Order: sequence, then C-alpha cells, then structure tokens
Amino acid sequence: MKLAAFQYQTQRYVGLVSSDLKTVTPFKLSDEESHRGALTIIEMMADGKTLPAQGAPIALQDVCLLAPIPQPRRNIFCVGKNYLDHVKEIKDSKLGEAQGSMANLPKFPVIFSKVPESVIGTHVAIESHPTVSHEVDYEAELALVIAKKGKGIKKEDVSQYVWGYTIINDVSARDLQAKHVQFHVGKSLDTFCPMGPWLVSADELDASSASIQCWVNGELRQSGTTEQLIFDIPTIIENLSAGITLYPGDVIATGTPSGVGMGMKPPQFLKKGDIVKIEIAGIGTLENPVI
Repeated sequence: MKLAAFQYQTQRYVGLVSSDLKTVTPFKLSDEESHRGALTIIEMMADGKTLPAQGAPIALQDVCLLAPIPQPRRNIFCVGKNYLDHVKEIKDSKLGEAQGSMANLPKFPVIFSKVPESVIGTHVAIESHPTVSHEVDYEAELALVIAKKGKGIKKEDVSQYVWGYTIINDVSARDLQAKHVQFHVGKSLDTFCPMGPWLVSADELDASSASIQCWVNGELRQSGTTEQLIFDIPTIIENLSAGITLYPGDVIATGTPSGVGMGMKPPQFLKKGDIVKIEIAGIGTLENPVI
C-alpha cells in the first residue's frame, strides 16, 4: 500500500493512494488522528487493530500532500557515510579536512539524528538560511519506517520491524558541520528534512536494490542504488536497536550516494531559486524549491 498524509480543502486526512497514482482514498479518522499523519495507521497496525473505514476517493491532483509522518511526531535517525564513493568525496573535501579521522571509511554504522521539527513535505520550500550558512547541500536517501516497538533486534528478524519506505532529502549545512565537528546542528535547521511523497509498504519495494537519483535544476547529480550500501538495512537496525528502543513510526534514513554539491569541483551548494528533485523507483518523487 501507499499511505499518504494530505490536505483537501481545509481538512487534513490520511489515505491510501491508488496503484495508478490518480486518487487517494481517506480513512475516516478524527481530526486529532488525521493530524498525526501515517503514524496513526502504523500504530493501529502495530496494535493489531482493524483499520478504519474509508471515504470516497479524491483525485490526487486536487490534494496537497504533506509529510507522511509530520513534525514533531517520531525520531529521525540517519546513517552517515554509507556509500563508498560518498565517503571518498567527503574525505577529499574541506569537510573531510575538518572532521579528520571521521572522514575515513567507517567500521560500524555512523548514526546521527535530525530534529523532527525539520520535517516538511514535498513541494514545500527548503530555507537557505543565508544568515546562518553559505554551504547548504542536498542528500538523496532511502528511508525506512519502523513498524513496531523493538530493542535488541537481530538481523534475521529485521523484516518484522520494517513497515515500509519513503524518501528523505537529508539537507545539510556543510559549514556548520565543519564548525561544530558533528552532524546534528548542520542537519537539523528548519525545513532541512523534506520527506515524502508518501510511505510505501515493505511488500511493494525491494529495498536491497532500489535506485536513487537526484536532480538540481534538471541536472542529474546523484545516481546510485542501495546495492552499494556499506551497511545494509538489517545491519543498521541491529546496531541501532542494540541499546535503543525503536518505536512505530521511527524513521531511519540509510545514507546518500556520491554526487552531493560539496563533492563537486568546485563545490556547488544550493541557492535561492534552485529546485531539488529526488526519485526512488517504486516510491515516487520528492521535489522541493529553495528559498
């Protein structure tokens, strides 16, 4: 299933997107449940509850898609440096110099987080924050969504804990990363976590070989596949859950392929007026302007 959070006229809804991507059928939920986005449905499924009845289909072109799990609902974990070519481009950049040994090939998953208040939906503008940063960058990533509560999850059991997938743009202020010598601040500015366009259930996507592409103003910048991951999804979840309890609706972004603006020569950072489009086959397209 494709599960979307959206606004139609003046109301918020959660619904199922049709296979032909022409309509979305809302669940009959309270206003409070609808404002929690797809998290409401994920938690119902985790508790073994029957899904609510649905209303009449609405043309997808007539709705405004929202982030499937809107702010500030659940944790957003991210995996840094999880593609070999991206590790190389970081090491060769100014950021690699600032981070020292952190720029080397990781032996274990490098985990950081983005504050959930940074989440926005597709077509919502990414703020360039010109008074704070002059090196705003993009990172196209496959993100997974946790299905049920778990801790100490073993690799062989991971499939039971993955509800599905979405797209995240792990927007990053590279100068803040270098200044603070860590990831959190430079990746958590307002609007720095575009997410969407919806969630796709795990049975609809082979996450082990998903293609990821990113364009800036129509120019293809990133093109990779999850087959290139240094740490695959089972390894990520096993490591992250070893001492941290994961909950339904937690989001884990799995890393970005090479081709980010910082890695270009000369670097090409985002500026006002740019359009960033990310596509993952089997999920859809996440597109955001920069202001």
